[in-house]
Amino acid sequence: MQYLLRPIRPGDDPAVARNIRSVMTELGCTAQGFAIHDPEVDTMSRAHAVAGSAYWVVELDGAVVGGAGFARLAGTGEADALCELQKMYFQPSARGIGAGRALLELLLGEMRRFGYRRCYLETTSWMTDAQSLYRAAGFREIDHAMGATGHHSCDRFFLRELGTD
Repeated sequence: MQYLLRPIRPGDDPAVARNIRSVMTELGCTAQGFAIHDPEVDTMSRAHAVAGSAYWVVELDGAVVGGAGFARLAGTGEADALCELQKMYFQPSARGIGAGRALLELLLGEMRRFGYRRCYLETTSWMTDAQSLYRAAGFREIDHAMGATGHHSCDRFFLRELGTD
């Protein structure tokens, strides 16, 4: 399958919001403390139009079927050079075709370009496919949450040094 990775556009916001909500519901992540309740879900293009932030979508056959982004980790300062991988979700049609790995590698490069030195992410113990992807991309699991994401329902935390690779 041929997919396209591209920066989010304002017209993508409804599709991105539907994607986030449907995948999080599919995965049982609907309680308070999950990203499904974040106020920016409906306006991801605007939320990631700020300095030090980006969001990219996966397009398949002209439809947005996934996406992910990053921003400075809430609760940290510029000197920390620490960003958070945010809202990486894919519809079933975009899974298993290499789009997740390609998008994650693209974002890691963008994070470096923005000057970040480390990337943090939060997930759940039952999102095992996502954890495998993160580990394969060089993330290591840590035993505590970082920053102030408000995602207190997540129970797995990962960190990656960005270096130059």
